[in-house]
Amino acid sequence: MGKLTVLALRAVLVVLLAGSAFVQAVMVPLLAADFDDAGAALASVRTPVIVIVVLGVVTAQVVLVCVWRLVTMVRRGTVFSLGAFRYVHVVIGAFVAAALLVFALAVVLAPGEAVAPGVVLLLCGVVVAILGIALVVLVLRMLLAQAVARDIEAARMRAELAEVI
Repeated sequence: MGKLTVLALRAVLVVLLAGSAFVQAVMVPLLAADFDDAGAALASVRTPVIVIVVLGVVTAQVVLVCVWRLVTMVRRGTVFSLGAFRYVHVVIGAFVAAALLVFALAVVLAPGEAVAPGVVLLLCGVVVAILGIALVVLVLRMLLAQAVARDIEAARMRAELAEVI
């Protein structure tokens, strides 16, 4: 990966992390205030929705930090090592957690007349999409595992060849 690509990706990650911090610091309190103004229909779901939103932003931040670490490993040329799996596993776990959070949001919003049933159905579709992303990352993890195994095998063969010579 070229230096310009790494720099561009890091710039995007910084903007996304700053945006997520803004959401946590400014938008979540505004959301809480909107729930106060919404009336009794949404008052009962105020706390669960706010907790789910905050935890959802945290899962996104975890993914961004792990991607930052993986980009650092790519820049150093160490991404095809066993250390990269730790970050990939955390990314997969964060996506699964995000899917569970969106499903919990759908469950919280489902009863009553405050939210249309179509919105709950859309949230369930988002759950499937997030789980699909987790599966794509899992496939990429398998490709990483193959690359690491081949790299280890190549190093072993080089060592054997060096002994022969």
